[in-house]
Amino acid sequence: MVQLSSMSEKPAKYITTTLPYVNADPHVGFALELVQSDTLARYWRLFGHEVFFSTGTDEHGQKIAEKADSAGQDRLEYVAHFAAEFNRLKDALNLSYDNFVRTTDEHHKQAAQHIWQLCDKAGDIYKQQYQGLYCVGCESFKTESDLVDGRCPDHPNMTPEEIEEENYFFKLSNYQAYLEEYLSREGVVVPEYRRQEALKFVQGGLEDFSISRRKDRMDWGVPVPGDDEHVMYVWFDALTNYISTLGWPEDTDGTFQTFWADGETLQLAGKDQVRFQSIMWQAMLKSAGIAATDCVFYHGFINSGGQKMSKSLGNVISPYEMIERYGTDATRYVLLRHVHPTDDSDVTWEKMDEWYTAGLVNGLGNLTARIMKMAETHLDSPVEQPTATPFDSAYRDALERYDFMAACDYVWQKVGELDETITETEPFKLVKEDKPAAQRIITELVQGLAVVAHHLSPLFPDTADKIIEAVRHNKKPDNLFSRLET
Repeated sequence: MVQLSSMSEKPAKYITTTLPYVNADPHVGFALELVQSDTLARYWRLFGHEVFFSTGTDEHGQKIAEKADSAGQDRLEYVAHFAAEFNRLKDALNLSYDNFVRTTDEHHKQAAQHIWQLCDKAGDIYKQQYQGLYCVGCESFKTESDLVDGRCPDHPNMTPEEIEEENYFFKLSNYQAYLEEYLSREGVVVPEYRRQEALKFVQGGLEDFSISRRKDRMDWGVPVPGDDEHVMYVWFDALTNYISTLGWPEDTDGTFQTFWADGETLQLAGKDQVRFQSIMWQAMLKSAGIAATDCVFYHGFINSGGQKMSKSLGNVISPYEMIERYGTDATRYVLLRHVHPTDDSDVTWEKMDEWYTAGLVNGLGNLTARIMKMAETHLDSPVEQPTATPFDSAYRDALERYDFMAACDYVWQKVGELDETITETEPFKLVKEDKPAAQRIITELVQGLAVVAHHLSPLFPDTADKIIEAVRHNKKPDNLFSRLET
């Protein structure tokens, strides 16, 4: 696809996913976050932005240590296996990320220790005796108000551990006023109701939070600088990835300066991450003297059959299984067009089969075949395409609001309009009576199909390329989407 403007005219863009915790194989919810991020990265590049797109894996903490130990595996080997499974999604989902950061990387560990030292120097870290309830599933302490019937609502099968020990704490309470001001800015959190949720939480009063565990209780983590008896709380370590991936703090090649300090920053996360990404992380950045994230976009959860996905229920959907059944772009299609960008969505194999058949096999695939078959048969040469085609304003507005569903719906509206044109004009019949008139209609249909392909390029890049190649060579392509076997 042709770039629409020069890089010098556009600010650098930084986009990152959260880091999935590597205690299980990739699930469809994280695939959603990856595909949403990749779509924006590709869209921005087409507009001439210099883009840095990052993802990776979170590999420390009690949960992972227990899993590896119970399996009798070396911990580094254990996390390396799962990191490879997540990194394999790059090819499987045709992702264009620029870096894959692992929290066991030596550079990342040094960056986590450096931000600790900066926060300590700012007077925001202290040590005290602490007693509280700790959810191993969340890797975080819980207050009584966080629990439902004495259990963490996200991990009801786990009993929170009563822990009493001396820990290091971060003075989140020092940043009450700052966070209220930050979260009062429109656009720092999308959707708006998540911003209001974060602001209301801060206005309710902030408590300092534990940022370490004693090594004799939890020895799988980044060592606390200057204290060999403690390791960092996994969240304090993991959140630092958003800047360590850019080469911070050394920044020898200027990547951090370009993309974080001078660029526009966007983080994507699930709706359960609001306190971590928009409160704790922003306070850590302020303490360390680093600019806040410009925006955090929160997506909803993917449920299946009306229930949260879980191994015990047997309703977990693997992105690799989706790709095997539907293909890469069709999997992206399901996630971008049929999963709501911010609210929870329900997905089952039956629904996905219907969406695939209706929207792709009988929709875009059939339209492409019909138009290009007529073009190949009745046009003397390929239809000339403009060197650059602007995106429609409604489509641009949708992507700039992170409304991937609306962007897809715009494209399929165009697919429907082209189908209607074929039905109304019947150029395949008209060609027998008035070939020049039929050729003009077919030419317009091919041009319309090329516009569809252009708008598909950030969403479903491989399909877009196949359509453009078909137009360029005036040939009907092989079926874009095969019918499912019954």
